[in-house]
Amino acid sequence: KIELPTMILQLASRRAAGQITPYLSSTVSQLRCNHLLRCSSSAATFSTTKPTASQASTTNSSSQNNPLGKYAVPSRYLQPHPNNNITPHIASLVGRDLHLRPSHPIGIIRSKIQEYFASLSNSTKDNTTYEIFDAEDPIVTAQQCFDDLLIPPDHPGRAPSDTYYVTDTSLLRTHTSAHQSQHLRSGVDAFLCCGDVYRRDEIDATHYPAFHQMEGVKLMSTESMIGADGLSDEQWLQSPECQLIEADLKATLEGLMDHLFGPTEKRWNEDFFPFTQPSFELEIYHNNEWMEVLGCGVIHEQVLDLSNRSDRRGWAFGLGLERLAMILFKIPDIRLFWTEDERFHRQFKEGKIVEFQPYSKFPPVFKDIAFWTDDDKVTNKDDFVENDFFDLVRSTAGDLVEKIELIDSFTHPKTGRSSRCYRISYRSMDRNLTNEEIDELQFKVRDETATLGCELR
Repeated sequence: KIELPTMILQLASRRAAGQITPYLSSTVSQLRCNHLLRCSSSAATFSTTKPTASQASTTNSSSQNNPLGKYAVPSRYLQPHPNNNITPHIASLVGRDLHLRPSHPIGIIRSKIQEYFASLSNSTKDNTTYEIFDAEDPIVTAQQCFDDLLIPPDHPGRAPSDTYYVTDTSLLRTHTSAHQSQHLRSGVDAFLCCGDVYRRDEIDATHYPAFHQMEGVKLMSTESMIGADGLSDEQWLQSPECQLIEADLKATLEGLMDHLFGPTEKRWNEDFFPFTQPSFELEIYHNNEWMEVLGCGVIHEQVLDLSNRSDRRGWAFGLGLERLAMILFKIPDIRLFWTEDERFHRQFKEGKIVEFQPYSKFPPVFKDIAFWTDDDKVTNKDDFVENDFFDLVRSTAGDLVEKIELIDSFTHPKTGRSSRCYRISYRSMDRNLTNEEIDELQFKVRDETATLGCELR
């Protein structure tokens, strides 16, 4: 007999007491399956601490067939906290460590980027050695993820509609920049940080709530920045030292693009990020179109101050591995990165970039859902949060959901109530779907939508 984890029992009791919305508990069965797969591990408990050695060793022992990292412990993320908005579906994705699988497209891109920066340490122009961090804890504090990067309290990226919170002060990182201050404080002058990140977002072929990023940071030598001492912000931006950092940053990243894509046309655009000044985005001309590939900039002086590195100056960049992999491997749907289908995985070999060959293209099944949203009774303002609905559908139907699009919306002229109609595209990457099974899922989606305060039409 295998007892269910304490976490699942607590979820059930919280559901019965009305403390969580039904759509969270509707996918508890998924966690039961995860538990059965890991039946040799100890019973899970609610904790934001790092997994114990026994949990990590048990998880890693089964990694040959289905690789899981040491953070693949769903109970860590489903805290009984009123601000916790992580669904079992999201918790089941943490610790999959796609970026550490050498023959996975995400792992291949990570390896090629690290390979390029390793080559710079042997360069006569730049002998910088970049330390590698690719196994950081995905749970970070709000200070790490936002405050240390000068992201203001009212920034929409901090809202529960965009971010997965474990508690009111801890969350699943929304970017790998969340580890920047941590490594700078430790005294590291140059590093690459790679990992899975999480954001509540729309649902289509290029967006998924879990994806992977690479962060790069380099501090310049103190000797090269002597002339920057005592400058005002305006003077700093015009100084030769700031221009030196900008030139080094752009040359480094242009070299990275040539390493990945071969010699290609590039262009730089000015951008804005709270944690860099000045800031830029890099575009490359590929397949007859311009594509944005990364954001970067000179590290903001206040960020260095908060990291106890006020005596230094440098640059930072961040890029999405899925975006690069979809371009380089010609992978059409972001969900494919998470499949365990061997028809996908056997196409890729360590260190090789090859064009993905579609092994199936099953037809989609479309279902519409329309509802009145819950308007604020005082302001008559529509309080509906679209990402809550997207998360609800994803939690109910999983990766069978290919796309959700708003096809109609209007406000009733007499009552002032708001109505929305969404079209949900269901499509499996592995098999044909039947109307009967999708009807069953759609009825569940309709039932759960009511928990958002919506009235079905």
